Amino acid sequence: MKSYRFLFAFFVLIAIGRAGIAQDPNDAQSLIKEAVQLNKDGKYSEAVDKYGLALKVEPENIYANYGMAFSLLASDKGKEGIPYLQKVINANSSITIWAYDLLGSIYDKEHDSAKAIEAFKAGLKLDPKYQSIYYNLGLVYFRDRNYAEAEKCAIESMKLDPKHASSQRMYALVCFHQNKRANALLGLCSFILLEPNTARTTEAYGNITHILQGGILRPPAGTPMLMVDANSIALNNAISKAIADADKKKYPSPADQLAVQLTGIFTAIGQLADKQNADPVFRKYFADYFYQLAQSPNMPAFARMINRGNAESAKWITEHPQYMNDLYGWVKTTARGF
Repeated sequence: MKSYRFLFAFFVLIAIGRAGIAQDPNDAQSLIKEAVQLNKDGKYSEAVDKYGLALKVEPENIYANYGMAFSLLASDKGKEGIPYLQKVINANSSITIWAYDLLGSIYDKEHDSAKAIEAFKAGLKLDPKYQSIYYNLGLVYFRDRNYAEAEKCAIESMKLDPKHASSQRMYALVCFHQNKRANALLGLCSFILLEPNTARTTEAYGNITHILQGGILRPPAGTPMLMVDANSIALNNAISKAIADADKKKYPSPADQLAVQLTGIFTAIGQLADKQNADPVFRKYFADYFYQLAQSPNMPAFARMINRGNAESAKWITEHPQYMNDLYGWVKTTARGF
């Protein structure tokens, strides 16, 4: 998972556009606009040179300083960008929050977790609703194997942007590492609904298969297994029982078997999570939602969609467009909240 996203240049371009672009090609704002375009084109080294020219004209220009740091990070020279970001932070401007986010990403890429966390937390003090920082902070915790804190960050990121697929994926993976298999399974399914046809989708389906087979993610050698709480153990057991019940029958295809397995799992998890009443995010956003899906006629389509890389599933999807449209319509119209 990337520790930063190359979206900031677009925000800078918007900000510069609002300020107005001068006609002089050597004007700082005109040079910045050119640098932004170079970043968009992936020409990061050339963007660094262009930002350098802009800073010769206006050394304190916050957009040029931020853009320089961004381009240096994209050029694998992130540490060189830190002084530029400090200028942006010291200016206490409207883009200070961007600077903290980028600064944390630089430290993260340099494997300095402590400073990355410090920068991200400083940004959150400035703006507690800045979704990108929660996500990037979660990645730092994830790489440090602090899965509980990573889970908290993933949840906050999802709350602020429920359609951010990477946050759903991170939630699933950090739960998987904590052997919270129900949380991980529903998180992976939720991720695939947002990102149904990428390499990450294939990986997610592989993890789903691993969970259905009773697999867990074991810690590195010499590291003790994490303790699992009673609610998670009960949910894990509910998955195993639902699979055992489903597998007592024979099915026309593996996808049909998967549809029955997931129907049983979603039903069992939904009912149990409601009784546990412990984790409101898991209960409301995940368990209740997929319980509703299990009660709908859309499970055959869902089982194919999450494994559309399989030839049988792909063929079924092509031959049953109305089933897929019904599933997508259900997803679009079914309320889901935290």
